[in-house]
Amino acid sequence: MTEALELLTTASLWASVLRIATPLIFGVLGALICERAGVLNLGIEGIMTMGAMVGWLTVYLGADLWTGLAMAAVAGAALGLLHALLTVPLGLSQHVSGLGITLFGSALAYYLYRLIVEVGQLPPTIARFPRLHIPVLSDLPFIGPVLFQQAAPTYLALAAVVGLAWVLARTPLGLALRMTGENPHAVEAQGLNPIALRIGAVMAGSALMALGGAFLTTVAFNSFFPEMVQGRGWICIALVVFASWRPGKALLGALLFAFFDAYQLRLQTVIDGVPYQLFLMAPYLLSILALVLVARRAEVPAALMAPWRRGER
Repeated sequence: MTEALELLTTASLWASVLRIATPLIFGVLGALICERAGVLNLGIEGIMTMGAMVGWLTVYLGADLWTGLAMAAVAGAALGLLHALLTVPLGLSQHVSGLGITLFGSALAYYLYRLIVEVGQLPPTIARFPRLHIPVLSDLPFIGPVLFQQAAPTYLALAAVVGLAWVLARTPLGLALRMTGENPHAVEAQGLNPIALRIGAVMAGSALMALGGAFLTTVAFNSFFPEMVQGRGWICIALVVFASWRPGKALLGALLFAFFDAYQLRLQTVIDGVPYQLFLMAPYLLSILALVLVARRAEVPAALMAPWRRGER
């Protein structure tokens, strides 16, 4: 028990929490943007898988790491556009379209990978984003390794939280986006186009989701394999509800799940006699418990999943 508590005081644990949370931060922000505009995007698993593959493949073919992230975002936006066209102007089921995007994106990513890359016994690798060493700050005790020795995409994710919170709360675009998810008829009355706003939101959100996938292949790992997303997309969908559709709480939710995950990995080394499957289950069980406690008070966007057509009431 003492060793388990001592783990909480180690800088390596909290540094791992921030790393594990980074793809979740990108994913939950992407889902939040889509749902704030009134569109549920269950294609997140496929979008993250496609982002992971495109980001890795771009670097593998000779581009730099930042170009890999940019191309992953473009690929995610393209899948988001497909989902948006099916669900917004055509009004098809957002659940069915989203699940279709997940299956399509995952299968297409693996097909392109096998088509372009000659796969041997070991998957090809790339050079990953290095951890930054910020002068003076990186050498601070405890907080230095935790906050100031991360890879650059982690800081990009944190900046995205601040940027999205500011856009939603302080800008006309954010107000229009929020109203599109609450009352698209009021948006139309102001001379704006709810269809264009929803399509743009889904594309932007999907681009962020793809960055979460690209983080896995350009920072966390240095190769691609089809199962690497491992349900992170579904966790992000749940975290949006936990966050009550607010970027700040979305960051908190991602860090909370990442803490459960990082802590259980270390607990396996200090607690004997417990099946490791119980440790693997713990982050998901605790996340479900937190979701149940918070979801009752969550205010769902009024027009979420409600198709909108011009002239209809």
